[in-house]
Amino acid sequence: MKAYIVGVGMTKFEKPETRDWQYWDMVREAGTAALEDAGVRYDQVEQVPVGYCFQPSTAGQRAVYELGLTGIPVYNVNNNCATGSTALMLARQFVEGGSSDCVLAVGFEKMARGSLGGGTEGGGDFAASPVARHYGIMAAAHGFEMSPPTAQIFGNAAREHMERYGTTPAQLAAVGAKNHRHSVHNPYAQFQDPYTVEEILAARTVHAPLTKLQCSPTSDGAAAAVVVSERFVERHGLEERAVEIAAQAMTTDTDASFASGTCIDAVGAPMSRAAAQQVYESSGLGPGDLDVIELHDCFSINELLTYEALGLCGEGESGKLVESGATTYGGRWVVNPSGGLISKGHPLGATGLAQAAELTWQLRGEAGPRQVPGARTGLAHNIGLGGAAVVTLLRR
Repeated sequence: MKAYIVGVGMTKFEKPETRDWQYWDMVREAGTAALEDAGVRYDQVEQVPVGYCFQPSTAGQRAVYELGLTGIPVYNVNNNCATGSTALMLARQFVEGGSSDCVLAVGFEKMARGSLGGGTEGGGDFAASPVARHYGIMAAAHGFEMSPPTAQIFGNAAREHMERYGTTPAQLAAVGAKNHRHSVHNPYAQFQDPYTVEEILAARTVHAPLTKLQCSPTSDGAAAAVVVSERFVERHGLEERAVEIAAQAMTTDTDASFASGTCIDAVGAPMSRAAAQQVYESSGLGPGDLDVIELHDCFSINELLTYEALGLCGEGESGKLVESGATTYGGRWVVNPSGGLISKGHPLGATGLAQAAELTWQLRGEAGPRQVPGARTGLAHNIGLGGAAVVTLLRR
C-alpha cells in the first residue's frame, strides 16, 4: 500500500528563549497547520508518532493533546538528530502496513542556548554516553580539544577531508554561503541574512576549519506531516495535495563507521551511503533523477560528505561540486533551498519533518520565491550521531 503526504506545517524556527512559548504551543501551531493544509480533522487521525530529544517521557502526549483528546496511540520517538525523520518513517510504516489510513507525524524541540554537548547533557559519566564510541574514534585520531564536542568531531572530519582530497576552507565556506543565501526567501528560517564566502571565513572559529556561520544553531520549533493511504486520498479527493513517499530507508552504524578510525566514517558517511543506496534500489531512481534535495548540513562538512554519500559526485569531489554552482539555483540540483540546518535552524526533533515540509511545498509548486522550477522528485537526508541515517524519496 502506498503512503502519501497530504499536509505539512511548521513553526518559524527561533533562537531559544526568543519567544515566550512552550513545546505544546509549538506543536499546536505546526500540527494545526498540517491538518488544515490537508483538510483533515484531528479526529480522523488514527496514530501519532511524536519526535523530540530534550523533554521527559510522554511529552509527546502533552504536546498533541493540544490538538485533541481522542484516545489514539501516541508514540514518543528519540533518535538524536534523525528524530523527525524517524517519526515520519513510523507514520509511513503504519500506512503502508495497512494498520492506519491517516497518521500525523510530529517533531518538536525546545532547546537551551549554547552548543550541544557530547552526549552527556545533564552531567554523568562520558564513558556511559551513547556516543562514547564515536568520540573515542576522534580522540584516538585527533585528541580532544576545548571546543564544543559536536563541532569538534565534524571539524576533525573536515580536517581529514582537506588532508585527503585537498578540500579548501573556501569550499567549506561556500556551503554556508549558499545555504544562508537560500534562507533569505524562507520566512520559517531562523536566519535570513546572506553572507559571502569571505564573511563566513572571517567569522569566529568554533573548531577549525569550521566557523560559526558554517555550524547549525540551537533552535526552538516544530514541524508536522499528515501521512495517508492511497484509499484515503481517493476517498477524500486529496489528489492535488498528495506527494508520494516513493521510497525510504533507515540505517544504523556498522563496522564501517569505526574500522577506519576516521571521523569521516564515525559521523555517519557509511550510514548515509547505505541508506541512499537502499532508496535508489527500491525506487528505481538515482541521483540523476532528483530535482531538489534537503540534506543534513549540521556543519558545512556534512553537506560535502553527503554529496558523496548520495552519489552526486565521486569520493573527494564534493568541494569542487559546491564551488561549481551545481547545487544551487541554475545548477544540476538545488540542495537545501530552505537554507538547511545552518541557516533555517536545527531543533533536533523537528528537523526531519521540516525537510519533508519543504520538499512537499517544492513538489507542489508552493515554495514561492525559493521555488525550484519544475521540481517533481525530491530527496531528504537526516542523520543522527550515535547513530541513524534516514533517506526519504518523495515524488509528485
